[in-house]
Amino acid sequence: MNPTPPGWPRISSSLHYRDPARMIDWLCTAFGFTLRLKVEGENGAIEHSELCYGADGEGLVMVGPERVGEKRFGCDMLSPLTAGGNTQSLMLYVDDVDAHCAQARAAGARIVDEPSLHDYGAEYWADRSYGALDPEGHLWWISQRLRTAPAPAAQT
Repeated sequence: MNPTPPGWPRISSSLHYRDPARMIDWLCTAFGFTLRLKVEGENGAIEHSELCYGADGEGLVMVGPERVGEKRFGCDMLSPLTAGGNTQSLMLYVDDVDAHCAQARAAGARIVDEPSLHDYGAEYWADRSYGALDPEGHLWWISQRLRTAPAPAAQT
């Protein structure tokens, strides 16, 4: 497989919001993203943005406006507020899930699942995780890895 373009992860996600400018600031404050790029159109309206997470930009989400009726790429791009509920879920690994949850709660995240252990057994992994809805209703699952699955046994 060829390498990705410099500075881009193998996969990224795009989130659509009614108020993308507010949500860019909120995601940086509440979840610890950093702004990499913000493209503004008429009257400062957000056309596109890129937010990174992690020391080397390991994670990337694009934030933009919802587009209703334009049928860009053959479909509407909706905020959960317009869609009537969550439109996607995102998962983010952090170093300290309890501190992250406190920061998100202080910024106004709706915690829908308090931090708790999710242990899938000794042959798999264990995470401490919580679930949160951002102000427009996207669901975020935030985890801290506590135990990694053991390496598979070598075949002889």
